[in-house]
Amino acid sequence: MKVAGIVLAIIGIIMMVFTGFNFKTKEKVVDLGPVEINKEKDHSVGWPMYVGGIILVAGIGLAIAGRNK
Repeated sequence: MKVAGIVLAIIGIIMMVFTGFNFKTKEKVVDLGPVEINKEKDHSVGWPMYVGGIILVAGIGLAIAGRNK
């Protein structure tokens, strides 16, 4: 449990620092034989900062619980 707690705490810190990320996908709009038209679409994934804090606290709690056994 101690290792899982440390991993969760690190993930929580990272989630508090970086509150989201962006990525692009390509969609095929038109395909007429040799002619192809693609469209790039931006996507954004985000989460509130308190989610990282909750995960951080849970990780610290697991690390402390694992230490006491």
